[in-house]
Amino acid sequence: MPRAVARVLVDTPLPQLDRLFDYAIPERLRGTVGPGMRVKVPLRSAGRMADAFVIEVAASSEHEGSLSEVDELISEVPVLAPEVWRLARALADRAGGSASDVLRLAVPTRQVRVEKAWLAARAAKADAAARPEAADGDPEADGGPETGSGARAQDQAGSPVPAPPLLVAGYRSADLAAAVRARARLALDAVPLVVELPASGDAAPRWVGRWAVTLAELATVALADGDSAILAVPDYRDQEQLIAALEAVVPPERIVRLDARQSNPDRYRGLLRARGDEALVLVGNRSVLLAPAAHLGLIAVWDDGDPLFSEPLSPYAHARDTALLRYEQQGPALVFAGHARSTDVQRLVEIGWLTEALPDPRYQPRVIPTTQQGSREGFAANARIPSTAWTEAKAAVEFGPVLVQVAHPGYAPRLACTECGDTARCLRCSGPLQQKAAGATPACAWCGALAVGWHCTTCENTKMRTVGTGAGRTADELGRAFPGVRVIVSDGTRQVLEIDDEPAIVVATRGAEPIAPGGYRAVLLLDGERMLARESLRVAEDCLRWWADATALARHRAPIFLVGVGGALASALSTWNLARFASSELADRRELRFPPAVRVATVTGQTVTVEEALDDLPEPIRAETLGPVDVEGGTVRAIVRFDYAAGHDVASILRGRVIRAATSRRKLVPGDPKAATRRSVAPTLRVRFDDVEPFAEQ
Repeated sequence: MPRAVARVLVDTPLPQLDRLFDYAIPERLRGTVGPGMRVKVPLRSAGRMADAFVIEVAASSEHEGSLSEVDELISEVPVLAPEVWRLARALADRAGGSASDVLRLAVPTRQVRVEKAWLAARAAKADAAARPEAADGDPEADGGPETGSGARAQDQAGSPVPAPPLLVAGYRSADLAAAVRARARLALDAVPLVVELPASGDAAPRWVGRWAVTLAELATVALADGDSAILAVPDYRDQEQLIAALEAVVPPERIVRLDARQSNPDRYRGLLRARGDEALVLVGNRSVLLAPAAHLGLIAVWDDGDPLFSEPLSPYAHARDTALLRYEQQGPALVFAGHARSTDVQRLVEIGWLTEALPDPRYQPRVIPTTQQGSREGFAANARIPSTAWTEAKAAVEFGPVLVQVAHPGYAPRLACTECGDTARCLRCSGPLQQKAAGATPACAWCGALAVGWHCTTCENTKMRTVGTGAGRTADELGRAFPGVRVIVSDGTRQVLEIDDEPAIVVATRGAEPIAPGGYRAVLLLDGERMLARESLRVAEDCLRWWADATALARHRAPIFLVGVGGALASALSTWNLARFASSELADRRELRFPPAVRVATVTGQTVTVEEALDDLPEPIRAETLGPVDVEGGTVRAIVRFDYAAGHDVASILRGRVIRAATSRRKLVPGDPKAATRRSVAPTLRVRFDDVEPFAEQ
């Protein structure tokens, strides 16, 4: 007899509905409704229909009363894989959020045409498998007999699986291929060089970072064992390099892209491909870690310290945490790779949970901190480009491109009043004014309004001056200093992924540096003191990561000049002992009880609501709470600090308070003249775990 009860998760932002509900399956849908499918169900309290995911189909329900019936089957396609549901539930519980919020990130909007094509292809495949010649064991019909897990990788895709490398390039003494097969957990330090990929057909050879080749080789190990690999990168620049490296060793039909830049049909098509049994390499940004992969052999996260891995939507789960939870549930090999190690990964190394994988032979870039050089030219030591760096850049540009990294895009990142020196601010919203190009009218960095008729609100002066130098102004100055040499600008508005090997000055903001064939002849890291002036808990490790990534684009033994930075940061970069700096930074955080030495959660809302939530916490945790303090919107915020072992209890307590706040109503004040026309207002309470914003300058 077909099962008659569907346990569903309602797609709703209401925290009180973040649990499974039992619905009776009507006779017309029995045998059709299955786990992972979308359905419509009635909500009694709201009197309306809601979308829901079927999590489980059972023969009976523990509910003693009558059950409402499933109203409609939206689609027969099981878009929600069991492993994705388990991951969504675990992420929500860890972050004190709702599983439905995670599933909105994991499952794209339904695309009917894509679904129809997928269902037709699946039906055709089933018909082919049911033909008599297939039933008789024709190896061409069913893909041949299975001889182990590796047979899965050959049967579905119809393309040969590449042979895994015996040794991963650059790691001679570390058997990374064996580590992937053994499901090891690694903190991998990437080789800071670029490498040329073999030419394919009429296409010209491409250059990518050595790290991309390393991850591609690790992915082939998982594919050869019949397992899928998930490779997560911060942005499209890294993704283009990684896909190019993969296409050199993996058949293109084995590679599936899943990222926010895709159209909805393409992303939905990729999701359905990942729902199959074939071994694939799934590549994308933070959302790819939520992709379905029943047979998962590898999870690799590149540059986990990049802020783009922080999810801005509820429940705000970081990609690193997603990878860790998925490892616990499915047990694949886990690799965190980067040029500079984050303090979060360093913590896992120091407690023995991750194993270091270091390059062998070790390559040390030629980094020259200019603050450690003696100057024979007096004030030249304080120039934006010191004389030694200028001389090397002038000599290097005769043979190829030179990279100049700057802190800010635009022409003038900040403007100030010529009389009082105050920052020039927008008269509409008080946002800072900036100039994007030479001669351009200053505009607000917040609302975009042009500063026409501007006057200083402090002294009423009407003139302003530029403060600082952006990428555009730097390019203008270098263009005049190097007449006849091309000047290329790459920043957030001008996307340049690759350049040729002809002489050029490339001015790029951090993270926007293009790839040069063979690497840059010289690299100048400018504005270091401005980058470090940002008030943030992670400013030091962020700067070290930006500089290390730019250093990795240089040609072998090319000079890299770090300008305006000294001390431990300069020593770490010049000796390329970045892990030691991360360890020192982590030790300082332990003394101060700051993340990642401990976990934190911000609790934001009305004063009474926040205080009630804090009162529910155990006394040792309340004693370490910072605040509450006033924030924007007439609310207050408290920062709760707690050890990792207490994470489950803290998340459960604060989640309970969020639900209580969402389901209660604030009583109206007796005698309030507006009480007759105003409904009671639900108290607001927002909880965000592992939030680093309170430790940054507001």
